[in-house]
Amino acid sequence: MNILLYLIPLALMLGIVGLVAFFWAARNGQFEDLDGAPYRMLEDDENTPDDKNG
Repeated sequence: MNILLYLIPLALMLGIVGLVAFFWAARNGQFEDLDGAPYRMLEDDENTPDDKNG
């Protein structure tokens, strides 16, 4: 039962850290373009060097 004295504050602290990280990411624009990444993955990029030819 004494382990709860350590686990409950640890869980609350980890939750607060996660919430702070989420708000930091939202404030810095990490969630601005949610639809662009799947389309950028499919585009051909002609400016990249060809690894097969050296």
